[in-house]
Amino acid sequence: MSAPLRLRLDSAALTDNWRMLAGMSGRAACGAAVKADGYGLGANGVVRRLAAAGCRDFFVATWAEALALAPSGVSLTVLHGVREDDLPAALSGAARPVLNTAAQVARWKAVGGGACDVMVDTGMNRLGVSVAEIAAGLLDGLTIDTLMSHLACADEDVAMNAAQRDALAALAGKTGAQRLSLANSAGIALGAGYAFDLTRPGLALYGGVQRPEFAGRIRQVVTPEAQILQRRRVPVGGKIGYNATWTAPAPTEVAILNLGYADGYWRGFSNKGAARAGGQALPVLGRVSMDLTAIDVTAAPALAEGDWVALDFALPEAAAVSGMSQYELLTGLGHRYDRVWS
Repeated sequence: MSAPLRLRLDSAALTDNWRMLAGMSGRAACGAAVKADGYGLGANGVVRRLAAAGCRDFFVATWAEALALAPSGVSLTVLHGVREDDLPAALSGAARPVLNTAAQVARWKAVGGGACDVMVDTGMNRLGVSVAEIAAGLLDGLTIDTLMSHLACADEDVAMNAAQRDALAALAGKTGAQRLSLANSAGIALGAGYAFDLTRPGLALYGGVQRPEFAGRIRQVVTPEAQILQRRRVPVGGKIGYNATWTAPAPTEVAILNLGYADGYWRGFSNKGAARAGGQALPVLGRVSMDLTAIDVTAAPALAEGDWVALDFALPEAAAVSGMSQYELLTGLGHRYDRVWS
């Protein structure tokens, strides 16, 4: 049974975005963050397409995500490390853990774990062992593929970026790690000095634009589409939606869409968002509710129950309209959509 919601996913845009980011990464390998179910697109579909394009390093958050992708046969890294409960999965060889704490390091050593990655905190104070712990020999005896850190402010031009870069660079050759990695999507745009040996883009792969260097170069990947449940005529003075936040200034043709904030079409789009059919803009009317959204279809007289419209969802613009971050717009896309790759 088909759903009344679908995501149009552009394979060429996804792979073109990765190739552009790989080119900006210079001699560094360019991986892909596919956590949160491929940022909402469907991780299996994303991994399959990026692997075919040449991507070799994929990053997830949890072991459940890694096990779901293990049949794809690609190199997977679990960013959140290894808890006691994760050891059976971690020792299965499905993925490589990123060790984030002294306790995780000790746990991995105690079970004779093999190759791993290590996160070092260079100032974000989120995850990672400290530079002092490394200097004291915490990582001695580990087989480290990648020593990595994470930029806190890569979407801004601030001194902290260079400080984090320099802190990681100072660890080169001191841990036995084969590779160093720092840059996320926005970090890639900061320049060659941030690429090290491996970059780890996420949002930009999926159409996100965090820095001006990406403007006009990153392509939109995701377009939500919704089916019309009902077309109705609202008279002058008629109200629409919860709390009656929109009043018809003239007789208005309205379509009710099978779409709402339960699907990641947030209340911030109320009276601000738009759909499109045949290139015609169809404004959102009233408040977006959990499962339903109203749009003005006066300019589209042929649209009827069962027809489909596309939502305006270019990430930078949609974020500005809705007040949500580009990350939230993507990862909030729910499971009620059919995901349709072109």
